Amino acid sequence: MRTVRLPFVLAAAFMAFLLLPAAPALADRIDGNWCFTDGRHMSIAGPAIVTPGGARMIGDYDRHSFHYVAPAGEADAGAQIDMIQFDEYTIQVVTTSPDGLARTETWKRCDLTT
Repeated sequence: MRTVRLPFVLAAAFMAFLLLPAAPALADRIDGNWCFTDGRHMSIAGPAIVTPGGARMIGDYDRHSFHYVAPAGEADAGAQIDMIQFDEYTIQVVTTSPDGLARTETWKRCDLTT
């Protein structure tokens, strides 16, 4: 009886696997042009970034996150900027000032905000 049941069980398991809904894919990567509702924008290409203040620099890049210290001359100079990508169209940007105060903003891909 086991030899009869085993193929049936394997076939049923295989069919169940095929019928399971696919898990949503993670956003491809954080690279691209990002905009905030107040008109600020930035561009990420691998470890290179053009900051909202227009500075071109290198940051700490990961496929779905980015980190840099805002350079002198920008509104948030000296602040730690941490970004994490939520989905293909949205990132969360946390700006932590040198005195430890933080603010969080949700940015969108520029083609969605213009």
